[in-house]
Amino acid sequence: MATPSIMRVNSVVDALIDNVDTVVRGKRHEIRLALCCLLTEGHLLLDDVPGTGKTSLAKAIANSISGSWTRVQFTPDLLPTDITGVMVFDQRSSSFSFREGPVFTNVLIGDEINRGSPKTQAALLEVMEERQVTFDGSSRLVPRPFFVIATQNPRDFQGTFPLPDVQLDRFTMRLSLGYVDADTEAALLDSFHRGRRDDDLDPVTDAQEIDQIISEMDLITVAPSITEYIVSIATATRQHPDLRLGVSTRGTLALMRVSRAFAATDNRSYVTPDDVKAVAAPVLGHRMALRAEAELRGVRIDTLLADLIDEIPVPRSANS
Repeated sequence: MATPSIMRVNSVVDALIDNVDTVVRGKRHEIRLALCCLLTEGHLLLDDVPGTGKTSLAKAIANSISGSWTRVQFTPDLLPTDITGVMVFDQRSSSFSFREGPVFTNVLIGDEINRGSPKTQAALLEVMEERQVTFDGSSRLVPRPFFVIATQNPRDFQGTFPLPDVQLDRFTMRLSLGYVDADTEAALLDSFHRGRRDDDLDPVTDAQEIDQIISEMDLITVAPSITEYIVSIATATRQHPDLRLGVSTRGTLALMRVSRAFAATDNRSYVTPDDVKAVAAPVLGHRMALRAEAELRGVRIDTLLADLIDEIPVPRSANS
């Protein structure tokens, strides 16, 4: 039975999905998953070919929340201080002061993150994990909630720096939007208006309400049997002979948290095995890496993970 707080979550998420869907058509399931990532105060990596709406989705989510948001276009010459901030000298006071970088916001859109240098990519590590920037011996907290949405094109390797495993693990979820179906694409062409911009969206909630909802996610019940189910999935990835890298403990925690958010968006105050299955691929897929010989055999991460989950016994009851 849904509690009043869960009903409020469902109401806010439905409003956000409807709002974002006016820009990113035909992708309601992917939008819901992206919002589940937001509700865990995690970070989202949009990994897809050009022109599928990655940046549009990021901007639409940012504009749907009445909070602050910034966008950074990653390039090879972007410096770490261009992300976090820098100390500047004030001639009038003859002293140094800290000028905040774009990470001091509620929603940070990092466009084509794999075009930034490894040093600049690493500048995001601390702030993504700890929600703070350490500079000149002191720490400065970023606003709450803090949500990083990064995009990258996985098929264009010219002038790019692939994200290392340690940084991929900082992203709670990786999503691919894919192409829309023919009917949706035809409707997009019919409704195209040159003056239309993603920035035209009106917010349907604010950062304060999102922050309150995030704090309520821990109230979603996760039964011991579901916890054991999640741990069994993670353990199986670490023992699989085709994988050189299995799911980390951070990944296990992320799977539980996103499962809670997915349950809440379905108007439930408890997690079921189906919730875990629904979010396992986007939460765990980028945290796993194949051995070279498995890659040569044509093994795919998504297929391997699906087969692995099918082999693990499903808990009989979500409440036991």
